[in-house]
Amino acid sequence: MIKKAVRMKLYPGLKEEYAKRHNQLWPEMKKMLKDHGAKSYSIFFDPETDYLFGYLEIEDEERWAQTANTEINRKWWDFMADVMETNPDNSPVTVDLEQVFEL
Repeated sequence: MIKKAVRMKLYPGLKEEYAKRHNQLWPEMKKMLKDHGAKSYSIFFDPETDYLFGYLEIEDEERWAQTANTEINRKWWDFMADVMETNPDNSPVTVDLEQVFEL
């Protein structure tokens, strides 16, 4: 199992909207994530900075990287672009985080 962590930035005041959209995650998006090897995916929010922290457990890096090329993922990025910092293609601006400890 591969553990991944990323940081993203939510626009101020949009935590409730962000959470609402994720609580209603489209079934086809859930299926795509699982089909691409996501075993676990959690997102946490820091209210002091509006940063999001995503933690994933995946099976394979190459398989996971293919999620960016799926139609449903691009549709999701477009849907989420108004609540968080994004790149020109509407993908979220992410910073990969390095694991420094595990118990």
